[in-house]
Amino acid sequence: MKHILKIVIIFALSFSSKMKAQLDTLNYLKTFEANKANYIGKPLSFLLDNMMEIQPKTIWKVPLHGIRRYVSESVFSYNEKSPFINGNVIFFTIIWKERIPYSDVEYYEKKNHFLFTVEERRFYGNKVIKDIKINQ
Repeated sequence: MKHILKIVIIFALSFSSKMKAQLDTLNYLKTFEANKANYIGKPLSFLLDNMMEIQPKTIWKVPLHGIRRYVSESVFSYNEKSPFINGNVIFFTIIWKERIPYSDVEYYEKKNHFLFTVEERRFYGNKVIKDIKINQ
C-alpha cells in the first residue's frame, strides 16, 4: 500500500510540474502575441532572436484555403507532437505576408520530419510576418 501511495504522489508531482511548465510556456508566448506590433512586418528571424527562453521544436504548414500550391501560415510547436492531433500542445501560428510555395515547405518537412532545425530557421528566417496568434 505504501508503494502505491508513493507512486501516486510521484505521478501527481510530475503531472503538476508539467502543467506548470506548460502554463509558463503559454504565458511567455502570450507576451509575444500581446506585443505583436513589434514583429509584424519584420522577418521571422527577428522574432526568434527575441525568444531567448525557448525556441520552437516543430513546424507545420497550413496551405492557403486547402490549395496545395502555397502556404499562407505556419504552426510552430514547442514539443515534438503535432498540434493538430494532441489537444494539449502549445503552439503559435505565423501568418505570412507573402505566400510560400508549398513544394519548398514540403521539401523541408520530408527531409527533417517537421522538426524546426537550423535549415528551417534559415529558410523561414527572412519570411515576413503578417500576424501572430498563440493557441493551446
